[in-house]
Amino acid sequence: MSLSGVNDVFVALAREAGAAIMDVYATDFEAQAKDDASPVTEADLAADRIITAGLQRAFPDIPVVTEEQAESHDVAAAGRSFFLVDPLDGTKEFVKRGGDFTVNIALIEDGVPVRGVVFAPALDRLFWTDDAGTAWLQEGSDTARHIRVASPDNAALNVVASKSHRDAATDAYIARYAVADFKSAGSSLKFCLLAAGEADLYPRLGRTMEWDTAAGHAVLRAAGGHVDAWEGGPLHYGKSGFENPFFIAYSDGVTVHSDA
Repeated sequence: MSLSGVNDVFVALAREAGAAIMDVYATDFEAQAKDDASPVTEADLAADRIITAGLQRAFPDIPVVTEEQAESHDVAAAGRSFFLVDPLDGTKEFVKRGGDFTVNIALIEDGVPVRGVVFAPALDRLFWTDDAGTAWLQEGSDTARHIRVASPDNAALNVVASKSHRDAATDAYIARYAVADFKSAGSSLKFCLLAAGEADLYPRLGRTMEWDTAAGHAVLRAAGGHVDAWEGGPLHYGKSGFENPFFIAYSDGVTVHSDA
């Protein structure tokens, strides 16, 4: 398919969904439990409506797979090219009034996240890929800037891990590296910190779904980074059930310990 115009649509929808999320954030909202016990709020659902309608209007021939619509979770129906959406990644952070939640929209082609946008509305940080396949960051009203992964020092790596899902296995894996600095971050922002050169390594030894990772993966890929499945090889999309294996995201040049 032609990628012309995809990025502009992504950015516009991410900002519109982000505004709707922040409208809910300013209220005394309530969270409900989904079937898998994860939380969902009116912000998730409002953002999902905005993004789904916008994508279907702009690209009616491309299937939309979104976390909040179980009927969209059909790998065969998605086909080789589809949009993959997490309208509000980091709902736990949202409920706790933390800022590390994001809007995520990605385009998958033949298992690869080729375009993506990640918007953190509470932080006003917008990450996206352009038609040339490069990565950009705009913070607030600042001029957008091209971003690239850092040149890592394997003797002094900057590592990022999940705020809410860090465990002993993750700590044991991180201990295999020479770490200069460690930070925690929520949602898909961890991929974006790597893309912006603010971290070098992000291991995830826990359950994630493809909509959790696709947009951030696209941004990191455009910035020169990598996301590998734990067993080796690039993390790919359109898997049965849309569930990911464990994975390692890293800047180009990191010596990865993959024999965990």
